[in-house]
Amino acid sequence: MTDLYAEALSIFAGLFEEAKASNEVEPNAMTVATAGQNRQPSARTVLLKAFDARGFVFYTHLDSHKGRELQANPHAALLFLWRSLREAGIQVRIEGRVEPVSDAEADAYFASRPRMSQIGAWASLQSQTLASREQFDARVAEVEQRFQGQDVPRPEGWSGLRVVPARIEFWYGAQFRLHERWCYEAGADGQWSKRLLFP
Repeated sequence: MTDLYAEALSIFAGLFEEAKASNEVEPNAMTVATAGQNRQPSARTVLLKAFDARGFVFYTHLDSHKGRELQANPHAALLFLWRSLREAGIQVRIEGRVEPVSDAEADAYFASRPRMSQIGAWASLQSQTLASREQFDARVAEVEQRFQGQDVPRPEGWSGLRVVPARIEFWYGAQFRLHERWCYEAGADGQWSKRLLFP
């Protein structure tokens, strides 16, 4: 890990702690933007569940819309927006390749989830067409019955994805659009650089 990459991760960690201590409702909420083979972008909000020098992790069904897109094109962009921080909010943008977490990591995280979240992961055919809410409720009841009195194992195809950063940008909002933007970026040789951007 280069000094500049370590610096960027340290800045993110500090801002994340600041956001968690603020009145942000879900400081770990982030937009994930993807594009599949058709190159049409799509975005949705998910929750950051872990981050370290290896990257930023979220969990999903791999057969979901985002899961299928990321298997076809394993690159993503993340966006954190913390509106309540400092003068006029802070944004963090992260772009990079995507890789699966290990089975051990996915198992450990799944085991830490509330039981009904575990049940829901089994009951949901994420992103597929649902005939009615009653159909989903029936699937939930069926899964509850199946695992009654035992631990709920992680479903096949439900796992974590790690975004390995190649670019991290910090946007510090200011009045009159006089923002401050710092970009950390890895070159083709893997070396990180740092530059200030016009707002």
